[in-house]
Amino acid sequence: MSCAALSSGDGSCSPPSTLGSVHNGIAHLALNIFSIDTSANSSADPAVTFVISALFTSTLILLAVSLHLLNKEWHLWRDIKLTLEGIFDRVPSIENEVILPSLAPPTNKSNPTHPPPLIDPSSPELLHCFSPSTLSPLGTVPNLTPSQIASLAARAKAAQSSWKYSTFAQRRRVLRTLQKYIVSHVDDICRLCACDSGKTRVDALLGEILTTCEKIRTLLHHGETWLERSPRPVNPMMVHKSAYVEYVPLGVLGIIAPWNYPFHNMLNHVLSGIFSGNAVMTKVSEHTSWSSVYFHSICRAALEVNGFDPELVQLCTGGAETGKALVECPNVDKIFFTGSPNVGRHVMRGAAPFLKPVVLELGGKDAMVFCEDVKLDDVIPWAMRGCFQNCGQNCCGVERLFVYESIVKEFIKAMVERVGSLRQGCPLGERDVDCGAMVMDAQCDIIQALVDDAVAKGAVVHCGGKRNKGGDIAEGGQFYQPTLISGVTPAMRIWKEEVFGPIMCVITVPNDDDEVCVQMVNDCPFGLGSSVYSASTSRALAIGSQFQTGMFTANDFGVNYLIQSLPFGGVKESGFGRFAGPEGLRACCLERSIVVDRIPGVRTSIPKAIDYPMDTKRGMGFGIGLVELFYGDSIWIKLKSIVALIRNG
Repeated sequence: MSCAALSSGDGSCSPPSTLGSVHNGIAHLALNIFSIDTSANSSADPAVTFVISALFTSTLILLAVSLHLLNKEWHLWRDIKLTLEGIFDRVPSIENEVILPSLAPPTNKSNPTHPPPLIDPSSPELLHCFSPSTLSPLGTVPNLTPSQIASLAARAKAAQSSWKYSTFAQRRRVLRTLQKYIVSHVDDICRLCACDSGKTRVDALLGEILTTCEKIRTLLHHGETWLERSPRPVNPMMVHKSAYVEYVPLGVLGIIAPWNYPFHNMLNHVLSGIFSGNAVMTKVSEHTSWSSVYFHSICRAALEVNGFDPELVQLCTGGAETGKALVECPNVDKIFFTGSPNVGRHVMRGAAPFLKPVVLELGGKDAMVFCEDVKLDDVIPWAMRGCFQNCGQNCCGVERLFVYESIVKEFIKAMVERVGSLRQGCPLGERDVDCGAMVMDAQCDIIQALVDDAVAKGAVVHCGGKRNKGGDIAEGGQFYQPTLISGVTPAMRIWKEEVFGPIMCVITVPNDDDEVCVQMVNDCPFGLGSSVYSASTSRALAIGSQFQTGMFTANDFGVNYLIQSLPFGGVKESGFGRFAGPEGLRACCLERSIVVDRIPGVRTSIPKAIDYPMDTKRGMGFGIGLVELFYGDSIWIKLKSIVALIRNG
């Protein structure tokens, strides 16, 4: 701005008199903020005052824009709001609302050689629960019929009709109530998981508690943002419109959960389901139903104590017919299934007549690769954790350990001692154990068949390789020895079939060849997770990027699932669809597309050229003009199209 433009009547350079007082006030404020004495500047040159005012105002505008952009990128306001919500909005306790089962270590003095039947023919309406570590009875749960499932679904649907209108703050309050209880009962929950599934308490802490708490934290922190309306760009023809996608609760979600992590596998979908505004019905495994009754009561108590209908969550116990009834129930809107590919196909078959959407997580044959440049002392603990966590009963457990040829002998030599020294037994006994029991007795037979087939075809068992019935196993129960096997080739069933047990299966990568390694890893019907260890991160990424898997980790194992902002799922026989992350949360919703007017009073109308009754010649001329105007690649074509629109419009 020139001095002439600012000139006042006396010839001095100053801003227009109508704005002078405003600029003077802003400049005065700015000088006060920066602790500058304004008494000496009361008669300052008006031009200087104007400059100070302009600079201060520009700074404020720049600061406001910067804060807006930072908030848009990092959600600062959301974080502040949630922090204050967590500090000042204290959630109620459900300590007295939940009845804790007996946590005495299960014993069975008779030491039966076979597990008791799940269903007694004399009482088919009940499931009989027992500890896989000792085969001792734990209690009974209902074996629900299709009519009972239909009744539970109707109650869940009625509860969801009001829950879907709950606010995110109310849903967070329910989740925080759950979190509060879990954190104060870590050991109790670990003991229940150990009792019902045979896992060690440490395995329960890592796989049941830690993952569930992180799931809740992630939903509390990001869930509302992930379910906000998603603005979408419009084309030039629709510039007067606004478009977005909103995420609407589906209604009632049907969950069929596996037996390997009874606490987390049940709460996992309950958490995302109710947070997204749905009701949730969970069919838990008949092999771990005893503890699920208690875990389910925690969810109901958290809803009820916050003033919501506990019928929003339903527990379904029973066998295969119960699961079939859940899939085919008309009031269940979507199925989330975790289990084997064979049962997954039955689930799809059952849902198909209803055109009911399904998400299938069907296990894996995860690969862990050790390149020749790794330090064995650093990677051996990861191999142990990957193969023997939860006694190998992990969807994303390591089932194939690819070791480069130049280090494989040294690796096997080191691993024989480590695997052979693992202690196995009842996880709730007086002594420490490293590996617990197998949840299913039949799984021990599957593992044995795979090991025997491999040995018959040339593989070498260095330790383990059979059921554990003696030595430290004084309680009886369903135990399979931690096993190290090498020399595995594609001719063996264990190369491609899922083991789901405590087997470290070592495969040699010839000539330390990365390309051959990739081919060997991909020679598998499954594709869930994978990991590569190398001294070079870029090399690990280059190898892993060629794997046909839904997840990959460089120089780490299992962290994909601990980062709950990432979607979890695989390809090929490992299934399709995702849970966790924004993708998993939105999978609980109907993605509804919305278009509204952007400018009040400005609406779309149908030009006469294409209105009924149709004038074909005029309509075609007008339509071609539209196409050329918006999609033609030259100015000349666009100019001609405008003429055509005017002529035919």
